[in-house]
Amino acid sequence: MRFRVARVPARAIIEAVNEEFPKRELESLWAPWRVEYFQAEHRADRDFLAEAAQTDDDPAHLVITRRKSAFLIMNKYPYSAGHLMAVPYRKIHRMEDLAEGEVLELWALAIHAQKLLVQAVRAQGFNVGWNLGKASGAGVDDHLHIHIVPRWTGDSNFIAVIGGTRIIPEGLRPLYDRLVKIQGELP
Repeated sequence: MRFRVARVPARAIIEAVNEEFPKRELESLWAPWRVEYFQAEHRADRDFLAEAAQTDDDPAHLVITRRKSAFLIMNKYPYSAGHLMAVPYRKIHRMEDLAEGEVLELWALAIHAQKLLVQAVRAQGFNVGWNLGKASGAGVDDHLHIHIVPRWTGDSNFIAVIGGTRIIPEGLRPLYDRLVKIQGELP
């Protein structure tokens, strides 16, 4: 039995490969904002909330605003664009250890965050809550904080469910600058 081998010019093969690969094999998500994450210094022993509480360089730590006993900060690893956190200056991990003034100020910051996010990212709703302890999913379990996560109708789409991927459409620094600007314009 004889087989006949078809001769295909190398140029045709190269053009076919360039035209089809990687498009046929690989989907790409363009996320240039991720460069902020890769350029940042990462240390396992770093207590970023305590550092932010004590710094006077708010932009470097993404601190939006400060009050007497608590501050509002952007989450560097957000669930969605505009994910903010209200944090007491004191490093405590149990809600019952909060002073009454801290409780009121944390909730006031959560309300303030919602006002900012409605204007900055046109949030239509919010998930607001505490993750207390490692078992609850707290990434930082020894310095409690309130998460303020903006949401939109239809923002839980197929990519997160099927692809296991979250899409954050904006970089931290441009959003930080916009939040600070909006804050300065609020009554």
